[in-house]
Amino acid sequence: MVRGFPKLFESPGEGFEWASAWPWRGRQYYTRGLIQAALVRVGQGQEGAVSHIHARFPLICRKYHRSHPLGIFFGESPLDSPFLLVLFEIVFIICTTSIIRFLLKPLKQPRVISEMIGGIIVGPSILGRNKKFAEAMLPDNSQLVVRSVGIMAFMYFMFIAGIKMDFTLLKRCGRKHVYIAVTGVIIPTATSAAVAFLTRKSMDPELAKVSSIGAITTSLAVTSFPVLNPILKDLNLLSSEMGRMAIVTAVIGDAIGINIVIAFEAAKQGEGDSVDAVWYLISLVILLAFICIAVRRTMLWIVHKTPVGKPVSQGYIVGILLGVLVMGFLTDMFGMAIANGPLWLGLVIPDGPPLGATLVERTETLIMEIFMPFAFAVVGMYTDVYAMFEFGWSGLSPLFGMIVTGYISKLLGTLIPSLLCQMPFRDSLTLSLMMSLRGQVELLLYIHWIDKLIIGVPPFTLLVLSTVVITGIAGPLISFLYDPTRPYMVNKRRTIQHHPPDTELRLVVCVHEEESVAGLINLLEVSCPTVDSPFSIYSLHLIELIGRGIPLLVDYENEEHSPEYTNDDAIHNALKLYSETRGELKFNAFTALAPMRSMYQNICELALDNKATLIILPFHKEYPNNLEGTQILRRGVQSVNIKVLSHAPCSVGVLVDKGNFRNPMHAAGGSMRRHHFVVLFLGGADAREALAYADRMVGNLDVSLTVIRFLSFNHEGDDEMEKKLDDGLVTWFWVKNESNERVRYREVVVRNGAETVASIQAVNDEAYCDLWIVGRYQGINGKLLEGLEAWSEDNELGVIGDYVASIDFGSTASVLVMQKQVLRGQGPPKLGWKKRLSSFNNSRSSMFLCSS
Repeated sequence: MVRGFPKLFESPGEGFEWASAWPWRGRQYYTRGLIQAALVRVGQGQEGAVSHIHARFPLICRKYHRSHPLGIFFGESPLDSPFLLVLFEIVFIICTTSIIRFLLKPLKQPRVISEMIGGIIVGPSILGRNKKFAEAMLPDNSQLVVRSVGIMAFMYFMFIAGIKMDFTLLKRCGRKHVYIAVTGVIIPTATSAAVAFLTRKSMDPELAKVSSIGAITTSLAVTSFPVLNPILKDLNLLSSEMGRMAIVTAVIGDAIGINIVIAFEAAKQGEGDSVDAVWYLISLVILLAFICIAVRRTMLWIVHKTPVGKPVSQGYIVGILLGVLVMGFLTDMFGMAIANGPLWLGLVIPDGPPLGATLVERTETLIMEIFMPFAFAVVGMYTDVYAMFEFGWSGLSPLFGMIVTGYISKLLGTLIPSLLCQMPFRDSLTLSLMMSLRGQVELLLYIHWIDKLIIGVPPFTLLVLSTVVITGIAGPLISFLYDPTRPYMVNKRRTIQHHPPDTELRLVVCVHEEESVAGLINLLEVSCPTVDSPFSIYSLHLIELIGRGIPLLVDYENEEHSPEYTNDDAIHNALKLYSETRGELKFNAFTALAPMRSMYQNICELALDNKATLIILPFHKEYPNNLEGTQILRRGVQSVNIKVLSHAPCSVGVLVDKGNFRNPMHAAGGSMRRHHFVVLFLGGADAREALAYADRMVGNLDVSLTVIRFLSFNHEGDDEMEKKLDDGLVTWFWVKNESNERVRYREVVVRNGAETVASIQAVNDEAYCDLWIVGRYQGINGKLLEGLEAWSEDNELGVIGDYVASIDFGSTASVLVMQKQVLRGQGPPKLGWKKRLSSFNNSRSSMFLCSS
């Protein structure tokens, strides 16, 4: 560890002048090296070594303050107390990183960039440059606390990353992933190593060693999963096609990188004596065997002891979290990187529920929000831009050449194989940028190298700044180049209105909870599947991703699924049982585990791949049967629904199930009363889709239907083309159902939104209704909704849908809100409700004409 310092010790003047360029931490590490070298000489019996230490490093007496000062009213500063100083540092560091994160969020910067910049601001490059700030905020005893907490934060970060990582992906990955991953590691490693050996003579002796060059070139070549996963989550690309491909490629690269790290540590241990490397490998094998056999079996035993659907016992959670510290202690004691042990411990813990999910859910917020800012503060304390400039270009140019070559060759080493695999150029470039992202793992490696005395503060600063620049550029470029919703907007019509008669109708049915299943089954039944026009149902159970870092789409027909995700069998079994009672239905079960922010991508992609005509979504509010007037909010479901409505490749229906619509026994063929549905037809593309779906329901003999068309007084505010399209569909519907005694049609003329609401309320008062069917908002005459802007609380339902679904309306009937497919190049209005409604009075966008 100190073998490179006797030479420095023999020329103290030159070395000390070099170290004095590091006003923050460099001198400390140079000093530590000199002392260690001197102690080696003492151990070898060299005379004068101890006296030389006293001469060069005199003892300094420092006053220690009381832990509990009397207070500011007695003239004492609270920062004189070590405890109060640490509390203030916690608040200051967290607030600084949070402010930077808030300011950079509009620039599409990943969170890690904000945290690195926040750490640099606290360090000697900016605020720490001020002597008063440094003495008050970060004295030597305080730095020790910050560094210790920061290293612990890195340990727990790697532990959580290990839990989320799934190496079973290596079994399922294709040749393309392996080819891109291996090429993306070999090319940058070889090119940056070539540059290193060409400039080796001008390098620092420690950096010029083969083991050091290997470590740096490998870090430039390997993209780690713990870094890539949170960045893609920040960019909302975790469930996208390119995001999944990048994650799989990173896991393959990590499998290579872990072995290289082990080889580097062994080479470093064996630089002095090969016996040290042998003992290192023996201790490594024993530790890995203990983790993979004893610890793994213990974790599986905990999972087995935990009842299905129940959380893991608190005692097990505490024991595992203490095990993280034990593993860090053992790996550091054996001479390994301190974060290796926590990472390996996380890897043997089964991901997902119950154990992995519980650990992540209970600890991730505390680690990421409270402890990780200390980790970035440690990075900032080591980063000194002034020391880097004073050190000079000649000493940093070899490392700079390796960095530039490594990143460029990493970009090309991923881009070229991707193009050879016949990926589009835009997607290939996006994947290359994703694989160039750097973050926490690299920072931890840099700290490890500075501890191993491989690099000093100037090279460390250069590496940190290069990490900030590369990730800071790549993040916004990825957002600019890649739009995961681009494939969802198609040119071919996939709507109920344009669906050919007597052909298979494909529906994607989304389920969050078991309570939604009964209402969905009844909706499918009244939708009238027949032998000539059967249904193909794609049931998608949506589960929020917790305890895993990789989104998962389980196809129960074609893939084996992990037993920990079989808790959704009740949902799929209910739908499957219903489909088996009806020969007109084909059933396909899927489960999607994804973050709430990107869950809509799974829904849209499933609908796109299977050419679905309709997506049925559950409303984000639940209405319990036994609690009248009570609403239960489903967290995150509303944002999922709104994004599906914005990007769906087909028509979408949002079902507000108020409980009276949950009667699967009747749906299966009981002899109870007839259903009565009401269509509120206010015109426009969405209303036409709602009427087309209602027309299909009329084919069910247990359904009676009332269609109420709302017209503007004196045709005020009407759009001519929309009016013609509405007239055409209504005429077709009435001619088809004129002789059907179960169908009634009437028209209501209104002057404004108040009269529209009054008419709907009158319909609700005069007859019982089981289901209201309305269009969302595309193409509605603004005059019909004038003055109703304040009613709209839930954008996913539109104004009228929100009104009839509200508790104030006083109806117990369920509501089905329909939105017609939006074709490529079009989109629903993005204005606020007031501007949107007023704009409808004067003009109409031609995009609605195309979608009709």
